[in-house]
Amino acid sequence: MNSTEETTPEPRAAYKVFRTIGTRWMDNDAYGHVNNVVYYSWFDTAVNGYLIEQGVLDIQRGDTIGLVVQTHCNYFSPIAFPQAVRAGVRVAHLGRSSVRYEIGLFADDEPLSAARGHFVHVYVDRHTRRPVPLPGPLKSVLEKLA
Repeated sequence: MNSTEETTPEPRAAYKVFRTIGTRWMDNDAYGHVNNVVYYSWFDTAVNGYLIEQGVLDIQRGDTIGLVVQTHCNYFSPIAFPQAVRAGVRVAHLGRSSVRYEIGLFADDEPLSAARGHFVHVYVDRHTRRPVPLPGPLKSVLEKLA
């Protein structure tokens, strides 16, 4: 995906799976909407929550962990407490040891994304922090999101 394509909202149909995330009172900033840094937390929550639910990420004892090496977000319309966020997730690129996740954030039941962005995980050995090939079960789950 090129940067021009990332600058427009997308419909829900552009994403493979969704996760509902509640906004919190403390997410709003002085301008009355959710502060931009919270969106990156939602990206992590959507992706990692899905991987944990699928049984392919053990954040406490897993040998392989994903480190974020790149992230980006475009904002189209505000989200504010007490709205719910529906985070759509898809995989745009699946490499040997890396994955580019793309996330669309939808306010309540809005048809177009209020924000959309991406982040890249490089999967590494927990102890050495050196890149490792994606484990088979993880790769299988990620292929379904591509």
